[in-house]
Amino acid sequence: MIFEKKKIINPNLLMKKRTILSPVSKIAFLALFVLLSMGACKSKKKVVAPAPAPATEQAPPPPPAPAPAQPSAEEVAVGKLENYFSSIANASNVDAANRTINEALNMFTNKETPVLIVIHEESGIKDYDEPTTIEKYLHYLKDTKKNLNFVSDIRLDNSGRVSELELRRRK
Repeated sequence: MIFEKKKIINPNLLMKKRTILSPVSKIAFLALFVLLSMGACKSKKKVVAPAPAPATEQAPPPPPAPAPAQPSAEEVAVGKLENYFSSIANASNVDAANRTINEALNMFTNKETPVLIVIHEESGIKDYDEPTTIEKYLHYLKDTKKNLNFVSDIRLDNSGRVSELELRRRK
């Protein structure tokens, strides 16, 4: 008979030692911790009405906030023009568009006020489409029913009327 050497493995080595507490022990430890922390925070003394604070001199009220900045005349004119352009392009009929055109023309120094449309700009140098007048541009909006441009620059005269208008293509 051939004797084989058998390796004897200690069963205690196969099992990991428990270093983590069982779930019940964890819950009990946590509950104990919570109870102790809550008990430590409470004061044993009865609540007494706080002593009135000594009279202090009241600080003057803060200065009123500055009024919101009023839009400039150019900003107001741009808003109105954008609304007119949109109304003309989206008019339901020709008569409504013509009434809006006449109303918009009152904002300009005359019907021949130049309108420049920027088609390209590079390094501060602008390329313009063929110059037109405000009257022609408004009728163009009426005919195409498309408002593809927005106001990028506006010049007003001393009376507050538009003397020059620069438009750019919407992206």
